This record gives sequence, C-alpha cells and structure tokens, in this order.
Amino acid sequence: MRWDFNPFYTLVIVVIASGGIPKGYDEGGYSGSVTLPSFRADFNLVPSDWAGDAAGLANRIANITSFNVLGAALGALVVLYLNDRLGRLVAWRLACIVWASGTLVQIFSSGIYGLLLFSRIWGGLGAGGLTVTSPLYLSEIAPTKTRGRAVGLYMILLLASLAIGFFINYGASTHMSVTRTQYRLVQAIALIPVGVAFGLSYICPESPRYLASKQLHQAGLEALARLRGKDTYDPSIVEEFETIDAQVREQASDLASVSHWAIFKETQRNPNYRQRFWLLMTMQTIAQWTGGNGITYYVTSIFKYAGLTGSAQSLISSGAYGITKLVFTVAFSWGLIDLIGRRRCALAGLSLQLAAHVYTGIYMGLRPESARNQNASNAAVASVFVYAVGWSIGLCTIPYLYGTEIFPTRIRNVSYAISMALHWFFQFAVVRVTGDMFVSLDVWGAYLFWALICFLGIIILGIWMPETKGVPIERMGDLFEGPWYLRWRARPRECVVASSSSTATETVASKDNIPKSRDSAF
Repeated sequence: MRWDFNPFYTLVIVVIASGGIPKGYDEGGYSGSVTLPSFRADFNLVPSDWAGDAAGLANRIANITSFNVLGAALGALVVLYLNDRLGRLVAWRLACIVWASGTLVQIFSSGIYGLLLFSRIWGGLGAGGLTVTSPLYLSEIAPTKTRGRAVGLYMILLLASLAIGFFINYGASTHMSVTRTQYRLVQAIALIPVGVAFGLSYICPESPRYLASKQLHQAGLEALARLRGKDTYDPSIVEEFETIDAQVREQASDLASVSHWAIFKETQRNPNYRQRFWLLMTMQTIAQWTGGNGITYYVTSIFKYAGLTGSAQSLISSGAYGITKLVFTVAFSWGLIDLIGRRRCALAGLSLQLAAHVYTGIYMGLRPESARNQNASNAAVASVFVYAVGWSIGLCTIPYLYGTEIFPTRIRNVSYAISMALHWFFQFAVVRVTGDMFVSLDVWGAYLFWALICFLGIIILGIWMPETKGVPIERMGDLFEGPWYLRWRARPRECVVASSSSTATETVASKDNIPKSRDSAF
C-alpha cells in the first residue's frame, strides 16, 4: 500500500510539518538579520558605540539571539497541558498564534530593547510548542513503514527555512537601503508560509490515536480513513484501527484523568519506560553538546576563523552550509532513515562529526597563515561541511523521530515534551556559551570539547540505542526488555513478526506492582 502518496495525507503532512519553519527561520533568517546595519543601528549594536565594552556588546547580541530559545524551552513544557486537554491539532494552532503574535511585536519594537526581549521570549513559547506538537502529530498519523519520512519532513522544512533565511539576508543587505524596512521585511517573511499552513490546518483531522485515547472511537476510525484515502469499512483500515483501539480500551482511565506528574512518575517506576525515557534524554544531551545548533548560530564567524574573508563571502558560505544540511536531511528522511535505520545513521553521523571536529581543532590550534597554507584553510572550510553532513544524517533529526515513536500514547506527550524542553534549554546554553568558548578556549579548545562528546556519544549510543526501523509503535516495548547495555542486540524484525501475528497486549509489571501495557496506543 502506498499510503504516503495519498494526496490528502500528503497535504496534512506538509501543513503540520510547517511547524518547523519558526525554529528554522529563527536560526537562519532572524539570526542573520541581527547583523544587518539597519537592525544594529536601531537596537544600539554598532561596535563603535561600545568602545571599551566589547563584552557588553557581545552580551546584548547574545540576549537578542538566544531569548527566543529560552522561551521555546518553556513553550515545550506549556504545550504538555494543551496537547492532552485540547488535542494535538488545537495545540498546534495555538502555538502558531503565539509565535506569530510574538514575531509581529518584535518586528515593530522599533529600537525598544526591553520590548524586543519580551517578544523574543513570547514568540519562542509558540516555536517551542510547535517543536513538540508537530512531530508528535506526524508520528501518530503515519504508517509504520513511512513514519521516518513523515517526521523527517518536519526537519526538511525547518532546514529549508534556515537555508533560505541566509540568502534572504544576503539579498536584503545587498539590494535594500539601510532603513527599518530592511530588517522588518527579513523577519516577517516566515509569517507567510506559516499563515498559509494555519489556514489549511482547518481541513486536517485530529490524530486518530488521540481520538481513541479520548474514547472517541468512531471519530478516530473516520479520521484514519480520511488520512488513508479509504472507506471506514475497508479491511486494512479496520485492522489498523483495531490495533490502536483494542489497546486503548484496556485502559481504565483516559488522559484527562491522569496528571502529568503521575505519568512522569510512571515513566520512572516502570523499568521498561524508564529505559526509553533516559535514552532519549541522553540522546538530546549528546546532540546539543556535540556542537549542534551552536555551530549554526556562529557559522559565519567559524568560516572567518577557517580563512574566509569578507562578510558577503561568509554569508554566502553560510547559505551553502544551510543548503548542505537541507540536502542531506532530505536524503536521510526520504531514504536512509527507513532504509538503513535510525541506529546506523546516528553512529555514522557522529563519526563524521568527530572527524570534522578533530581536523578543525588541529587547524585552529596550529593557526597556519591562510595565505601560506591555502590547502589547510580549504580543508578547514570543507570540514565544516563534513560536520553538516554528519549532523544532518544523525542527531539533527533522529531525536525528533525517536522521541515520538518509542513511547506509547499514554506517556508519549509527557516524555517527548520533557525531552524537547531539555533540547531547548541545552540549545540556549550552547548558544550562550559558544562565543565565550571560542574566546576562553582559543577556538581549538571548543572543538576538542565537541570531539570528546562525539566520541562518548558513539560509545553510549552504540551500546544503548536499539534499532526502531519498521517496528510498530504498539510493539516498541519489546525492544527495551532486559538490561540497558544489551540494547545493541535488540532484533526489530522479531517485533514486526510478533505484531503481525498477534495484536494482543503484553504487560510490563513495574517493581511498584503497577501493571501497564508494554506499549498500548494509550
């Protein structure tokens, strides 16, 4: 069956995946607009006005850049309540409204520094909420065989908006006069595609798994049939929904009657859930501290360290960096992730990141004169792109997908939201400290630190991370039976066979004697 090519289903995937645009455009479009002369003049960021206080200027720029990330960390937690109480689709729309309102305020803050910081945090709340709700919804409506492609489209649109943002800044700096209109136009561009997606969201159905968890079984069946482009009585639809619905009916209470704190405690008391929860937290930690988004925010400066000269050349190279991430994320999402699997991609990506960091660290440590060592300089520039490839096929996307597919619906929202809050808090920390690391560790020390994290990540995830390719969400618990250090031996094919032969729900009993379905759709 080619469910993923159903026109309506494809439209729904694109609409909800557009929730990645706010985050991506902030990293490419907004972060670039901070360097525009019109923005610098409006918000007192001209270096000559800060003579003798370079640290003060750096902190002011860092606050403007990173406060959106801080707001996003809070938004990932706030959306916890909305996802379960109002539904994935309503929560998605509310997050869009919050982000758009914050964006409009920051566009017209007109040099008022305090108002700008408030709007950055407020808009970040919406952007953070979208990073939770969009992948969550996509993973819940996608067929098992193409779940990676569905969630991967979220990252594709995120990175596409990031890459486009660099070039929009280049165009504005080259062809527009230095007025407020220059930076306002750059910052407003993302409102257009997100606004269109917001309008189209009203033809999208709610997640069938969420509807089933709210005891709205007929509505869930109808939503699934619409997504698959079939009738509600089609055998394949009935079979797929029965796998979801049968598990839900075994639960005595629905999501609204259980507090988030109680669900969190359940994830820690149940050994099977606990393994999954802490694996995802570890994955998010490794992802950010290997350089992660910090390099994206400082990529223009990194190219200058590597020997490129001229702001225009660095900005164009930054755009090429964004395109590289986009191209390989597309290859990852539409091929590698569902072909060779999540585990192999993560380890291959970390290996490429490690190699790139080692060379760049050596280059930055030796500091050869680029005029006399052009080959070394070119290799340093190339290593930035090697890093981009590794990041794109590995931990750039996998935590989004992994976090939405390894948990049953009962604990998925809480566990994934916490992981995304951790993601945003770490991204905030990385963005804030990367500039200081370049200064205090003389650049090469930062790369040594990132290389060490990559090395540890290869070992830790190589042991702890099982393959989830092709495993139905309802059977993920089978992969996490037994000691955590044996996860590398997990056999996903056995879970697929077990799922196809039976829809019966097995039970995982925690040491607190709390019987829970190993992986119910609830």
